[in-house]
Amino acid sequence: MCFAHGTAGRFLVHTWVNAEPVPRFYPNVVTLTSGDADLAEQRQTVRILLKSHLPGRWAVKDSFHTLDIARLGFEVLQEANWIRKPQPKASVMVSGLMWERMGPGGDAFPAALFGDGNFAMFSGRRNGAIVAGGTFYRADKVVGLTNVVADADDEPAVWRDLSTLAAMTFPGLPVVGYESGDELKAAHKAGFEIGDPLRIWVTSRD
Repeated sequence: MCFAHGTAGRFLVHTWVNAEPVPRFYPNVVTLTSGDADLAEQRQTVRILLKSHLPGRWAVKDSFHTLDIARLGFEVLQEANWIRKPQPKASVMVSGLMWERMGPGGDAFPAALFGDGNFAMFSGRRNGAIVAGGTFYRADKVVGLTNVVADADDEPAVWRDLSTLAAMTFPGLPVVGYESGDELKAAHKAGFEIGDPLRIWVTSRD
């Protein structure tokens, strides 16, 4: 996603980091490992980024719920859990929505993003209006599912449909993501396993 917007970021041993503004709702730092030595390196990476020229609020995804950076001026934005569906199957859609694969359009949906064969975005319509959606990205033998949108009454059915769409688009791969609250419950009802906790931290220069 960041690469398609021209801000690819960089993989370090313990952390993925991006010192430039990223697309909305995406973090500038993601922890990749755990352990005391890893945590020290990750905190140092965050300190370095704090000295950069990132404007406004930016976030850190604490993938293992172990990185306490409150003393660095961060606060917890979201507590969540990893989710996983090991073997999604292509089956009959259950939400009653009309699903379609989205294409490029405007600054938010650049052509480079939709030209990546690992990326897919779907929207679900009811009576012509978009009421649900989800985004997939295939990497490292898994498919990441993000940006799931659904009305409360539709949530479990939408998650089931998205599982089917993942199986049809990227067959044979497990689907992973993270959610919290009612969305986490809906994913669980749709057959997703609930895994370990994580945290999203956020800070601001303001």
